[in-house]
Amino acid sequence: MNIKIITVGKLKEKYLVAGIQEYTKRLKSYCKIDLIEVPDEKAPENLSEAEMLQVKEKEGERILAKVKEQEYVYALAINGQNPSSEAFAKQLDQLAIQGKSNLVFIIGGSLGLSDTVLKRSQAQISFGKMTYPHQLMRLILVEQIYRAFRINKNEPYHK
Repeated sequence: MNIKIITVGKLKEKYLVAGIQEYTKRLKSYCKIDLIEVPDEKAPENLSEAEMLQVKEKEGERILAKVKEQEYVYALAINGQNPSSEAFAKQLDQLAIQGKSNLVFIIGGSLGLSDTVLKRSQAQISFGKMTYPHQLMRLILVEQIYRAFRINKNEPYHK
């Protein structure tokens, strides 16, 4: 399976980088994983609704430029499905059975994802109604992907 994670903005926090590196190293025995960062759109603190939409659209264009037509896209969205780890593992397993072995996970910037990106996705997932920094979501996502592979292989992993 080929997994691509596209994120907005550069990750600078060393502790998050270290955690992500650890899980991507662990994932290499299960899949090919590629982490892609696209630049975030510089914007002032107080944006109007129109300016927020414009920022999300520009970031969305950068994201979609990295997505290929045949790839199955998961968008991380607050209103997406909120599967358990076991249900998420089953989804990934079912996609592999269906021959969908090129998966893309998209994490937007601080303003979220554009409607264009959400429409391109085949699935939208959420990690709950709480708000997390988008940089932290990278670590949570790679850990959950790793956990899914462990579940699907019936390998032990802490619960």
